[in-house]
Amino acid sequence: MNKIEHIGIAVKSLEVSNEIFAKLFGAPHYKEEEVASEGVKTSFFMNGPNKIELLEATNPESPIAKFIEKKGEGIHHIAFDVTDIVSEIERLKKEGFVVLNEQPKKGADNKLVAFLHPKSTNGVLIELCQEIK
Repeated sequence: MNKIEHIGIAVKSLEVSNEIFAKLFGAPHYKEEEVASEGVKTSFFMNGPNKIELLEATNPESPIAKFIEKKGEGIHHIAFDVTDIVSEIERLKKEGFVVLNEQPKKGADNKLVAFLHPKSTNGVLIELCQEIK
């Protein structure tokens, strides 16, 4: 794992949250994108070298909708940049981590992604991200 790629925050409304975070950071979001396969709409902010991803559910069955229903708005995941996501998935499986999707899938912001189950990472959902080249 090279670095923290971003922190994902589950929100009920991107419109409301974009305004809040723009005031917080003193700059607007730089990108919005829908990931239909995950039932989510995302918005990205930069704060210095750090990236924040806001996530709004697009349907009531999406993982974000279920997260908000259970826990409310808040930090959803921490994402780490990796050089070779397939090798990293295999390494982490050998270390005993539970991988939620064994094949990387296309995520937001031009990334291939995979997730580790929070039960194997002290309650934190971990996302692995590799830039699509």
